[in-house]
Amino acid sequence: MTPQSDEDEVWRQIVASFNDTAERDSADQPWPDSENVPDEPEPVRRVVRAPEAEAAGAPVAETDDDDDEREEGEEGHYEPPPPPPLPKLDLTTKLAWVALFGGPAYLLVAAMAEWQMEGWALFTAVAAFIGGFVALVVRMGDGPPNDSGWDDGAVL
Repeated sequence: MTPQSDEDEVWRQIVASFNDTAERDSADQPWPDSENVPDEPEPVRRVVRAPEAEAAGAPVAETDDDDDEREEGEEGHYEPPPPPPLPKLDLTTKLAWVALFGGPAYLLVAAMAEWQMEGWALFTAVAAFIGGFVALVVRMGDGPPNDSGWDDGAVL
């Protein structure tokens, strides 16, 4: 047989068994015990030791974490830690943010209120937006941090 005829035969077998069910193959193989999951998980036991009791050789008390959680009544409740404070901005950065959002905000309010806009006001609003954007991009900095050291390793 040629390699091409072997491939053709394999494809014919695949196509012929396409609609066959997998039940007949899996019935011969038992389900592994490691895949069985118990109905109720066993409670996690926590060992509580008092420093003076441990030194004296006293017996160790065990407690169930499940019992402790049920007693508190807050099962499944998670409260994240408070976020870190925002960084302090200097005056230039604050003005750039105000200009970036203030220019379009003025134009939006003026358009919704149907105010008659002078040419200088329109120019000032657009210039403030562009100036704020440029100022933020220039101050952003695209180089590595100053404390990165001599190597160019991965920076997270």
